[in-house]
Amino acid sequence: MKKPNDNPADPFKKALAEATKAMANEPELNVAFTVDPSGMSDDTMRLPQVTRRMTRDEVLLARGTADAYALRLRFHNEATHSKYAPQGQMALDLYEAMETARCEAMGTRIMPGTAGNIDAKILEEAERQGFAQITDRAQAPLATAAGYLVRHLATGRDLPKGADNVMELWRDFMVAEAGGTLENVNDVLADQVEFSRLARQIIDDLGYGDQLGDDPDNQDQDQDDEAEEDSEDQDEPDSDGGDDQDQSDDAQDDDEDQSGDTEETQSQVSMEDSDDLDMSDDAEMADGEPPLEQAPPPPHSDADPTYKVFTTDYDEEIKAEDLAEPAELERLRAYLDQQLEPLKGAVSRLANKLQRRLQAQQNRSWIFDLEEGILDAGRLARVVTNPTTPLSFKWEKDTDFKDTVVTLLLDNSGSMRGRPISIAAICADVLARTLERCSVKVEILGFTTRAWKGGMSREKWLSEGREQTPGRLNDLRHIIYKSADAPWRRTRPNLGLMMKEGLLKENIDGEALEWAHRRMCARTEQRRILLVISDGAPVDDSTLSVNSASYLEKHLRNVIAMVEKRKAVELIAIGIGHDVTRYYDKAVTITDVEQLAGAITEQLAALFDTDPRARARLLGINAVKRAG
Repeated sequence: MKKPNDNPADPFKKALAEATKAMANEPELNVAFTVDPSGMSDDTMRLPQVTRRMTRDEVLLARGTADAYALRLRFHNEATHSKYAPQGQMALDLYEAMETARCEAMGTRIMPGTAGNIDAKILEEAERQGFAQITDRAQAPLATAAGYLVRHLATGRDLPKGADNVMELWRDFMVAEAGGTLENVNDVLADQVEFSRLARQIIDDLGYGDQLGDDPDNQDQDQDDEAEEDSEDQDEPDSDGGDDQDQSDDAQDDDEDQSGDTEETQSQVSMEDSDDLDMSDDAEMADGEPPLEQAPPPPHSDADPTYKVFTTDYDEEIKAEDLAEPAELERLRAYLDQQLEPLKGAVSRLANKLQRRLQAQQNRSWIFDLEEGILDAGRLARVVTNPTTPLSFKWEKDTDFKDTVVTLLLDNSGSMRGRPISIAAICADVLARTLERCSVKVEILGFTTRAWKGGMSREKWLSEGREQTPGRLNDLRHIIYKSADAPWRRTRPNLGLMMKEGLLKENIDGEALEWAHRRMCARTEQRRILLVISDGAPVDDSTLSVNSASYLEKHLRNVIAMVEKRKAVELIAIGIGHDVTRYYDKAVTITDVEQLAGAITEQLAALFDTDPRARARLLGINAVKRAG
């Protein structure tokens, strides 16, 4: 019997999770439903949340997203993909979009039921990004259009509304430049290697060949030639070695006969016996054949392969509302509001000033003489003079700001206790409210550790014999105060958590910055801005007591260098009471909330400035001051 408190969406979620595992051919896959951005990380798939109401749009979006990721897992080989991946950003975007289209088209061929689900996902993305309202080709992303065209050619299906508009805006250009290559899409769809080569050719045809980098096939050929030359040098016989050569040939024939016998014998061995043989330490190997080596584990940090972590078993990524009861969050938020009360006038002026600066840079434009939309009051005079004239409507064009996401990464370390953490919380409060008014999505994250002096990680290290230079030796706590898609009014109490006694401990900035960067790269927005609010260098006594004194600082510098080199995210920092310009190229330091107006307004408004020279001038002010 169904209980009153049962969630009616749970059976659907369970069925969808099982179907997704089967489609992906990954029985150990973890499927989670969350309000955070959808994506894949390690062995976990994040799907859009399905509420108790189970609306049609929610169900279709969850199915479409699940099918898209499952087909990617089933038909995509990451090693092949990486081998042929271009180096330049635009070429890489084209390459990724076409590979995604290939996997989804393969699913449509083998499992036709996935086509409608993925159409629903594409429709939702097109509506969210306002693709249907785009009239200028320059505003439509070429990479997205290329993916849509490949999918259309491979499946023959019409694209959902909005997506078809983006494809048609670029279609004439793509067909004119790469039409001959695109004709071969269907022939190589099932072969990822051949498709990757074709995708690189399309990228070259479209004028981005300079971003492809070296041809991986030529590199393989060069390696084969070198190996063949080495082999010839080693096999070259001596002048008096004729008999030895004959013996070698006879031995080779014997080896081939034995090899054939071995293959026949192995084909009769059961899978269990084969596994036992492979795993046995005493398994005999052919003469001269090197022992099999286990592949090294992937590095913990993309920015620094030498960065070690003793264990991640006790790390946590947690929502703010899970660290305190709702009543406590309300009480803490009220306490933060008391901190804001004396500054209410200054904060309001800051918010209004920042909003004016941002909105002044939005080139608002309208489409007139439409049959529906907002009534155009300026053309009502025509109706008065001639009642037979139909009413005229208008529609505002989308602005670039609506395709932007800003992440605020807040240092929640013990050194921030007191006035600094209040300033950080005020920063987050002001920026989130102001940017949301300007249609910019905002995410608020925090980072600290679960314990002082190492916590459970250090206890495990002690019990296992005190390994030399174990790397990071504390339990991370990464906090999500507000996800980018969550409305501010719903997450407003969460910022009060920073006032909670006992929350603020150690700070390991490098891993937190890398975590925030990964989250941003999973977003679909074309522009991503990461704003770090910190009080200086990373400090964790447990880690630094058993590693070099610069261990965490070196990792932070490497992560910053990686973020700035990849250029997928724009990075700036605000130092609270400490100079952070020694780490971040684009940074400003403030010592009190009264300085927020100038610091945040200039720095953030500069990022949204459409004039690149003005943007560079404003963001370079601190560098000029340091040089002086």
